[in-house]
Amino acid sequence: MRRIGHWMLLALLSVCVLAGCANKNRPAPVEDRSPNAAKAPAKMIAGADNAGKPGYYSVKSGDTLIRIGMDSGQSWRDIARWNNIENPNLIETGQVLRVAPPEETGVVVRPVTSTNVVTSPAPATAASAPAPAVNAAAVKPPASAASAPTNATPANNMATADTAEEAVSFQWPTRGNLLAGFDEVKNKGVDIAGKAGDPVLAAADGKVVYAGSGLRGYGNLVIIKHNNTYLTAYAHNQSLLVKEDQTIKRGQKIAEMGNSDADQVKLHFEIRRQGKPVDPAKYLPVN
Repeated sequence: MRRIGHWMLLALLSVCVLAGCANKNRPAPVEDRSPNAAKAPAKMIAGADNAGKPGYYSVKSGDTLIRIGMDSGQSWRDIARWNNIENPNLIETGQVLRVAPPEETGVVVRPVTSTNVVTSPAPATAASAPAPAVNAAAVKPPASAASAPTNATPANNMATADTAEEAVSFQWPTRGNLLAGFDEVKNKGVDIAGKAGDPVLAAADGKVVYAGSGLRGYGNLVIIKHNNTYLTAYAHNQSLLVKEDQTIKRGQKIAEMGNSDADQVKLHFEIRRQGKPVDPAKYLPVN
């Protein structure tokens, strides 16, 4: 009996050893890397089918919705809504965004008028109007406009002609010495000197489409949309006195001058026509 037990024990040990070796030598799962192997689908770029089409923009590295809105003459909130963007901080390089109102709505957006001076919701979307014919008609603000900076070069008041709905009557946004004029490459507006706390005034009737400090290089910034053609921007403020979606009257105090994101106290003022910076001196009154 003892011999039988001894042999049974040896047999069990042999079985265990063989089983262990079998597990140790079991091959790892095989990954099929042949050309015919199934591949994970490539990540689709949002809106890629619309790349290069009028009214669309391909996001570049460093872009923000605020910058894209300013460069396209639109509210960043409208762009977010047109593209179903829930988080405005999450846009990707290569993503293609609609930057013009959807054509499907068939709604005509009227210019902001001075009769409505209360906070209002975002404007309805509409198809973009065709660009007007070009002639050398003058843009002439009324005599009640604020005076130009004390050493400003007289404006020639000659600018691209606008239709009655597009035309905007601008005034100087503050008083002070002109520090720097318009340069298409180096300075997309004019810089006006002043003291901290000096009033910054809206250059024309409109609606605030941005008020904050999220655009690098501009400090505390206000952007006002006047109609489907014109925006104005007011940068480097000490404090902001208006909020987004607020309707503004020409000459209303919207901020106080400062030096946020700047080397000295000044107001950087831009006029943008369909998103493109234009020389404010051609749109402001001569005094």
